Amino acid sequence: MSTIGKEIELDWLAKWNLYSPRATAIVDYENDRSFSYEDFYRISNGLIPFLTTQNIQVGDRVAIMDNNKVETIFLFFALQRMGTVLVPINFRFSKEETEFVLNDSGAKLFFYGDDYKTIADQIDIKKINSHELAKEVISAKSSTVEFSFKGEYDQPCKILYTSGTTGFPKGVVITPKILFWNSINTNLSLNISSQDCMVSFLPLFHTGGWNVLLTPFIHHGAKTIFLSKFDSQTILNVCEQQRVSVLFGVPTTLAMLSKDPLFEKVELGSVRFAIVGGEAMPLKLIETWHRRGVAIRQGFGLTECGPNCFSLSESDAEEKIGSVGRPNFYVQTRIINEDNQDVGVNEVGELLLKGPMCMTHYWKNEDATKSSFYEGWLRTGDLVKRDEQNYFYIVGRKKEMYISGGENIYPAEVERVLNSHPQIDEVAVIGVKDEKWGEVGKAFISFKSNIHISEDELIKFCEAKLARFKIPKHFEFLGELPKGSTGKILKRHLATTKENS
Repeated sequence: MSTIGKEIELDWLAKWNLYSPRATAIVDYENDRSFSYEDFYRISNGLIPFLTTQNIQVGDRVAIMDNNKVETIFLFFALQRMGTVLVPINFRFSKEETEFVLNDSGAKLFFYGDDYKTIADQIDIKKINSHELAKEVISAKSSTVEFSFKGEYDQPCKILYTSGTTGFPKGVVITPKILFWNSINTNLSLNISSQDCMVSFLPLFHTGGWNVLLTPFIHHGAKTIFLSKFDSQTILNVCEQQRVSVLFGVPTTLAMLSKDPLFEKVELGSVRFAIVGGEAMPLKLIETWHRRGVAIRQGFGLTECGPNCFSLSESDAEEKIGSVGRPNFYVQTRIINEDNQDVGVNEVGELLLKGPMCMTHYWKNEDATKSSFYEGWLRTGDLVKRDEQNYFYIVGRKKEMYISGGENIYPAEVERVLNSHPQIDEVAVIGVKDEKWGEVGKAFISFKSNIHISEDELIKFCEAKLARFKIPKHFEFLGELPKGSTGKILKRHLATTKENS
């Protein structure tokens, strides 16, 4: 067994294989497959000979770009056992974005799904179709080989790429230390036990898919019902059939569930609460779920820290509407103003975080790392305030990031692509309100000379370089973009059109 200072056990699967091997770990619902903790442990060991034949060694990076499949989970735990690093790639990424991540991470091997063969074929890297991984998982399930756990407490085990403020994705380095302390924070907040059951449908390229509930559930020997994608009727049926006790989503997905005709018919009595992240949930939607007997717990966090940093108790869901709750047990907080001075109660400032679940650096990006920390504290870029009872409220974003359907989008990344169009003179992108997605992008564009490019042409141009969810949904063409005395585009002036978008 691998431990740190004989205090923290990293080999979770070995422990659950010892304590409750027959307990169900993961149900691959759509393929009618169930995996016990003994199966899970065997697979994590049994995949190692296959990976070794691909010349994968300690410290190497292995990337995967595929739709949500249980094989990705098994691959991660096998790689962690080997002391190697998983790099999940957003399956919405373009060829250009995918190639950047592969090159930046220095991936040695690339697994790809059938839907992404066209992209994979254009990239020069050692690659394997995910079908081969699926075959190896089936074989590994009956394997009896065992390997020592080589993952180290504070060494990388995963790199999650997020949209970058500089126009390129940044790799957030995740370690077993981060996974452990995020799980501890989660359990102290939610009281997870081996008797709990949750349904997982968020993408595995996102920290929400991995670390809001999945890794804490595995750490605590609980059961996960795994789905390849969001489908409201399937999820509602699963809640009833599998006696789901904890549900997680963003306001958009919980709204879609509540609007499904099945919502009023299924039995939801087993659901202790639904956790909401990404943004504040509207009061009417909270009341809708409360009417069905499902309590709502608002939360907040980010890929770089946690992500389970704040939690609002279900008893406070209505009285403290708009709050993300109080900091979780091992989360330290500060709120500072533009002069880096701590602010008082109900004063707005930037949220800073610190704790053992916080990343230490971006992958091979010293500049981004340096700008993201202040005196050892992570600068979140979120503007917050706290009330007299230490409840925190998100009031804005210091960075220009906006959230669309639970996805973080940085205007700089979209602007970089649009600015590469030969006929565009200037561009500015902001987030505007959207009934379905919460926020979507709006691009303000001025063209060179008297040239005018249609909206459809711009969308087509973006599709070759950006994931579709990043492409602006609205375009406005101006003769010139408003600027300040220094020549900087004044986005605050453009933002006055938000309410009319």
